[in-house]
Amino acid sequence: MPRARVNGLELEYDTFGSPTDPPLVLVMGLGAQMVTWEIGFCELLAEGGFHVVRFDNRDIGLSSYLDDLPAPDLAALAAGDLTSAPYLLSDLAADVTGLFDALGFARAHVVGASMGGMIVQQLAIDSPERLLSLTSIMSTTGDPSVGHPEPAALAGLTRPPAATRAQAIEDGIEWFRLVGSPGHPSDEEFLRMKATRNYDRANHPEGALRQAAAVVASGDRTAKLRDVHVPTLVIHGESDPLINVSGGKATAEAIPDAELLLFPGMGHELPRQLWPAIAGAIIAHARKA
Repeated sequence: MPRARVNGLELEYDTFGSPTDPPLVLVMGLGAQMVTWEIGFCELLAEGGFHVVRFDNRDIGLSSYLDDLPAPDLAALAAGDLTSAPYLLSDLAADVTGLFDALGFARAHVVGASMGGMIVQQLAIDSPERLLSLTSIMSTTGDPSVGHPEPAALAGLTRPPAATRAQAIEDGIEWFRLVGSPGHPSDEEFLRMKATRNYDRANHPEGALRQAAAVVASGDRTAKLRDVHVPTLVIHGESDPLINVSGGKATAEAIPDAELLLFPGMGHELPRQLWPAIAGAIIAHARKA
């Protein structure tokens, strides 16, 4: 796959659809590689008339790692000492606009999931003139009073990295079950395929730790989101155990005229059963914008 030189880093990316169609850039979440935007979902968006781009954020997948930076102190960050954060969400947002530049996009539609939703929110704060529309999926505002994870999901998120490939794959399957959609369950074969693919493509837990530090250190965006006037769609699952649906509701309340779309039975994922509905909502929103 191609790579783009962005902010002194290399970002791995992939495209779907015609380059002559309006660009739509997909931004994935904490520790999640671009392949988490499954090919079938990307193809639905491309069939809707968009040039779809997915990419690996810095420090994950096949993009540049920043292993030369000191390890962040998450306990200190949570206590308010932000000095160990190697970078912030604003830096990750700048990577997105850098990717725009590398690909020749003056403006683009952006869709972010989980931490990716936080990144595109920050992008709308920092560079609204570059955005045609914004879709924030299963994300939150950074306000500590909303979007709380369930204890089991928080424990799964903070589990130490596995020591072997086999254990990493089993841990991945368990994680997908933990944050999955009770109303739209996935079969064992699909979960094992995802966990195996993710590990074999790139396994880099140190990068995920630095990304987590960026989330913690970047704080609450609510006040700044009130000044965002980019056409915004907020999508959230009502059964999300990692970022409670209150995070999505708070996002929609903060951004003027944002549309909120909730899916019963959806967890912290994009279940295949809902791909047509979710992709259809994004397409309709982008076309209207």
